[in-house]
Amino acid sequence: MKHLSSVLVDNMAILVVLIGVIGAVWPSTLTWVGPHIPWMLGIVMLGMGMTLSVDDFRNVFRRPQLVLIGIFAQFFIMPLVAWALVRIFALPPEIAIGVILVGTCPGGTASNVISYLARGDVALSVSMSMATTILAPVVTPALTWLLAGAWIEVSFTAMMISIAEMVLLPLLLGLCLNHFCRCAVSHVLPYMPLLSVTAIVLLVGGVVALSASKLMDVGLLLFAIVVLHNGFGLFFGYVMAHLFHLDSQKARTIAIEVGMQNSGMAASLAVLYFNPVAAIPGAIFSVWHNVSGSILANFFARRDERRTKAIRTQALADTKQ
Repeated sequence: MKHLSSVLVDNMAILVVLIGVIGAVWPSTLTWVGPHIPWMLGIVMLGMGMTLSVDDFRNVFRRPQLVLIGIFAQFFIMPLVAWALVRIFALPPEIAIGVILVGTCPGGTASNVISYLARGDVALSVSMSMATTILAPVVTPALTWLLAGAWIEVSFTAMMISIAEMVLLPLLLGLCLNHFCRCAVSHVLPYMPLLSVTAIVLLVGGVVALSASKLMDVGLLLFAIVVLHNGFGLFFGYVMAHLFHLDSQKARTIAIEVGMQNSGMAASLAVLYFNPVAAIPGAIFSVWHNVSGSILANFFARRDERRTKAIRTQALADTKQ
């Protein structure tokens, strides 16, 4: 079972693409997922919570300046880039709100793994993910209303309650289980990635199936917008970290946290409060940010290897002289 879980996690992007094709070609096979999307997001957040500990909370207060820089970058760059893309491409409201939602959501659950692969500051990554997720019930509805409230009705209170139910409560429940029932959690935890991947794959498939009739009309444009949104987030996150004079390890961590969004949450909110078409950006983002994140992590890891090798070569040459 553990081997199966590892295989599915490693090939999640491929599975999401396959389920997306099935949802687009045979939508009737996956429309049943629609009413269960909030529960599926809850499973993902429960799994994330079960990997957290009280020490992760303490890390937030041990390095408050770093975490605050990350939170500011997260909730400033991505919403602003989303708003700019919506304006530049003159997107209709039912699609624009989906792009805005992706921008106003907290960091994605996969960012911690990508930060590890990129040889970033994993503790900072976890602290940022946790902090932005805890703030999301207030910040996400507020930013969504601020950026999109002029041309589409945004229910602040209802959205805040939904985010708390779908995201915050499962996260805190997972944390409590890990703290008070650690022995039992240790037996369950190896299987949580399998459940999380299954939930994410079905969530994306359901979103695509519900919006299949519109997907062919807007799919390519939205893919381009998602690539730009993610790319600008990664780039400006890295730049902002350097503006605060952070080192390369912390800068790449903040870039990854900013560029990788909880797009499953964006898709869930779109289905609940707007329409299935608004969930397409979140579904596409779910696939693309894992691909771009893996490429970026590979780039940073290889660059570090080359620099380490060069330093060792130089040190060896110096000792011979």
